[in-house]
Amino acid sequence: QVQLVESGGGLVQAGGSLRLSCAASGRTFSSSGRAFSSYTMAWFRQAPGKERDLVAAISWSSTYYADSVKGRFTISRDNAKNTVTLQMNNLKAEDTAVYYCAAAYGNRWYSKSGMYDYWGQGTQLTVSS
Repeated sequence: QVQLVESGGGLVQAGGSLRLSCAASGRTFSSSGRAFSSYTMAWFRQAPGKERDLVAAISWSSTYYADSVKGRFTISRDNAKNTVTLQMNNLKAEDTAVYYCAAAYGNRWYSKSGMYDYWGQGTQLTVSS
């Protein structure tokens, strides 16, 4: 019913930049269901052998960034296009992970992945040092 599709991952050198995009589609985001704008959108990442961690989130009124990415990553959304973007600058080797887009209904973000209603399939980011 609801699909979140990430794109933009790849291989980049340390210090470089990359932009991840997440496109949302499905009945829930149609005019007969809950609007995309009513969801808090988030990016999580998961490195091998580690937990899935919240990287950034954007609600109607605020944004959140993990300390490890503050000043380097920027999350934004386009409610008219049902998309959310993560601009990543000054990438570091420790940013290497699979990045997931997630959606939670309402105007707040959650650090726990279980609180999100929908997930994308993930996109790999590899930063070479």
